[in-house]
Amino acid sequence: MTFAVPDDLHREIRRHKDVRWSEIARKALAREVNRLHIYDRLLSKSQLTEADAVEIGREIRRREPSRRR
Repeated sequence: MTFAVPDDLHREIRRHKDVRWSEIARKALAREVNRLHIYDRLLSKSQLTEADAVEIGREIRRREPSRRR
C-alpha cells in the first residue's frame, strides 16, 4: 500500500529513522478497521435510517478526543 503524506509530515518522519513507521501505520489502520467493524455490527441490527446513522457518526466524531484531528 502506498499513500501520500504532506511534505512537512514527511520531513518529520524522515528525521526519526529509528521509528518503525510501517508498524505504526499498520496498527493505526487495524484500529480504524476494527472501529468500522463495530459500527457495521451496530448498524446491521438497527432500524435507524441511513440519515440517522450519518448523524450518529457525526456525533461520535465530534466527541472523539481532539488528538484525531
